[in-house]
Amino acid sequence: MIGLSPAWSLRMPDATTPLDRRRFLRLSAAALAATQTPAWAASAVDTSAVDPHARWRGRLIVNALGGLGNPNAPDADQGSGLGGRKRQRLQLDARERADLRASGLSAVNCTLGPVAGPDDPFQGAVSDIGLYERLQRDYPDVFIKVLRAADIERARRDGKVGLIYGFQNTTMIGDALDRVDMFADLGVRAIQLTYNPANAVGDGAMAKENRGLTPFGRELVARLNDNRLMVDLSHSGENTCLEAARLSRQPISINHTGCRALVDLPRNKTDAELRLVAERGGFVGIYFMPFLNPKGIVTADDVVAHIEHAVKICGEDAVGIGTDGTVTQIDDLDAYRTLLAREIEERRKAGIAAAGEGPHTLPFAVDLRGAGQFFQLAALLEKRGHGTERIEKILGRNFLRYANLIWQ
Repeated sequence: MIGLSPAWSLRMPDATTPLDRRRFLRLSAAALAATQTPAWAASAVDTSAVDPHARWRGRLIVNALGGLGNPNAPDADQGSGLGGRKRQRLQLDARERADLRASGLSAVNCTLGPVAGPDDPFQGAVSDIGLYERLQRDYPDVFIKVLRAADIERARRDGKVGLIYGFQNTTMIGDALDRVDMFADLGVRAIQLTYNPANAVGDGAMAKENRGLTPFGRELVARLNDNRLMVDLSHSGENTCLEAARLSRQPISINHTGCRALVDLPRNKTDAELRLVAERGGFVGIYFMPFLNPKGIVTADDVVAHIEHAVKICGEDAVGIGTDGTVTQIDDLDAYRTLLAREIEERRKAGIAAAGEGPHTLPFAVDLRGAGQFFQLAALLEKRGHGTERIEKILGRNFLRYANLIWQ
């Protein structure tokens, strides 16, 4: 996760932060027209002449790792995942609300808590849970908390967005396995074992030793299984992923990744990892991140190529999307590049940067962003010859299948 921090891209008034450079992009965000067609409303007549996405509206769409918010808001926190933020409340502006509805998004796995940085990770995780609970109370017409797979279906039927609470590290658990029980009770449903470096659980994607799980990591996987939480191996080293997939009593997921066979970078997964996860009933989400292209500037064609390779290795029942971004696009890319260069340097100094990210790269596909990104992807897959059933699986049905296996 770089650039658009899924957990903290919402505009939060009365907030303080020691990282003033996060408060950038002081742009005025023009609200979308209130009369825009709701994303979930499937038309009974052919409106393709005026709405090229009409065919895909009303389908189940799940972002296995993404975020909320308007990155153009004056006090938007683009975030590098380092923490150091104190927030009182999350708020939606008119554009955020309109873009969420226009996107057709049924559910999104949001990152709560810092992945690194100076803040106490346990306190940060608990605080974030409280903020997202408040968000749902403030906007009950927009959000539903996801505890079971059926909540995702309900969100789609009701025209809302299901919020899945997830972590992108296990530092908030520390050495206390009973915290897994507590977080499960608070509604967390997906826990990623590592970020890029090694931690107490195992080696991340950038840990050169590639040692796999630690003894504590094996205990943690068992505890996650006991609580029927998703074990997410995004950002993990290859041996950590393979060992966890074999050890887990339940299928595991890689919620946001690419295919190393196409671009040889550590954040992408090998065919061996992809195949094992799929063979054991798991789920693989393809991101829209710079690691999909050797030059770091990703296009829609790159996203489609990685999805197609994942389908070839995993089969069509295991592959979905985990964009690692928001549905509201950044309007001023030149200004954003200035901010991104600072963030990349901050991540490098903190030791959490990944090979393939840099000030010249962008953490999204340049021609596959904004509120129509999921519908546009569906149209591209259809143009490539993929049938409706397979496309629906990729958009969200495969994640729902996996969630039904885990969240019992």
